[in-house]
Amino acid sequence: MTSDLVIVVLAAGKGTRLKSGMAKVLHRVGGRPLVSHVVSACQTAVPDARVVVVVGHQAEDVRAVVEPLGAKAVVQQPQLGTGHAVMVSREAIGRAKYAMVVPGDAPLIRAETIKGLWRAHRAGSATVTILSALLDDATGYGRIVRKHDGSVAAIVEQKALREEQRSIREINSSVYCFTLDKLWPVMAELKPANVHKELYLTDAIALLDQRGEKVLAEIVPDPQEVLGCNTRAELAEVDRIFRARKRAALMDAGVTMYLPETILVDAEVAAGPDTVIEPAVQLLGATRIGASCTIQTGSVVTSSVLEDGVTVKQHCVVANSRLASGVVVGPFAHLRDGAELRHGARVGNFVEVKKSVLEEGVKSMHLTYLGDATVGKSTNIGAGTITCNYDGVRKNPTRIGERVFVGSGTELVAPVQIGDGAYIAAGSTITEDVPADALAIARARQASKPDWAAARRAKLSASSITELPATSGPVKKLHRKFLRGKAKKKRVRR
Repeated sequence: MTSDLVIVVLAAGKGTRLKSGMAKVLHRVGGRPLVSHVVSACQTAVPDARVVVVVGHQAEDVRAVVEPLGAKAVVQQPQLGTGHAVMVSREAIGRAKYAMVVPGDAPLIRAETIKGLWRAHRAGSATVTILSALLDDATGYGRIVRKHDGSVAAIVEQKALREEQRSIREINSSVYCFTLDKLWPVMAELKPANVHKELYLTDAIALLDQRGEKVLAEIVPDPQEVLGCNTRAELAEVDRIFRARKRAALMDAGVTMYLPETILVDAEVAAGPDTVIEPAVQLLGATRIGASCTIQTGSVVTSSVLEDGVTVKQHCVVANSRLASGVVVGPFAHLRDGAELRHGARVGNFVEVKKSVLEEGVKSMHLTYLGDATVGKSTNIGAGTITCNYDGVRKNPTRIGERVFVGSGTELVAPVQIGDGAYIAAGSTITEDVPADALAIARARQASKPDWAAARRAKLSASSITELPATSGPVKKLHRKFLRGKAKKKRVRR
């Protein structure tokens, strides 16, 4: 039966109340655009159904989000209402028997809810099934007015409510399932008889009811699911709910979170059991965290893979990187742009690793930059080491072998290669390849001058203000006059 269903996602609007130059459905909650949450839920709910997304404002940008997900985009231009949006998608809907219509700005809707609406529509043999919600305060929403048999008599907008209808708590969510052979004929009769001169799906539902067609309403289990994002405040609230859901799901899967309300987790993040997430951590993008990891306070991990048993200490930034099992990084480390740390590697405070591979057992514990480098097994990188990878035109590689000892304060001027087992003396600037097992020293020879400092201090003390400055002309004459004046004052005081 699912092959007979097409799900139409309405994503053409600008979102005027957001006061933004960006299309409404491109605003993000849970780390993803609104519309991507909706498309994903639809695909999960009914995997065999086709998903059609109606785009309009910033059509190409919205298309770029939804088409990689497997949805088909159709353009509504100009945007003349929800009814018009369904009409322009008719060709893409094709010969399907049923269509479900879902707003693109309702990212909290669950796949289970969409699946339940689809099941209820078929079970009730309805022409239209509306997804409704019960709200404590329904102000501003269109109300579902039911008949005595429980079917829907009407959808009444707020401004048209009669006094006895104002207490109705059941509202229209703007999610519908239609039987298409009954819908298409009335769509042709829609008139733009409203202040906006648009064609509304609610008018089509009213026409179907007038013809005696069966209109049902299915109440959503959680009214938060149908919350839209029409204002910045609503956007923030939906994001808050989404992230609370995500944290709860991770904790249900065995992840420990301390002060979970302070932890920011994106939609695609996954984490294994017995992983511990401390306060004020951000887990963003498509991050994958294994079992028994620890992510300590203030760290931000973006689109990275952390295998089992990884420890990220306080206030680290890890982006687009891969950390093998047993790796320890931080505190205050920065890994980015394809950094790869293999089993047991350690990176300490104020170390940056960019587009580099650190093999098993490598240690770089303090104040170091490793860029465009490969570092062999069991190598030790001393404090203050820098790979000088950029020559002003291109990035150059540094290759450091296994069991190398790089002394503190070393500069490795790429391209350069250090052989296995080599030693680099502290403070060296290495510009040439170093053979295996060699000692490389590249620094000026030290010279010590006995008593130089004491002599310098004595000279500075003696010079004081009585010493003529190195100048000439009028300035020198003024200085002499000043000194004579000082001398006279001293004689008077004596």
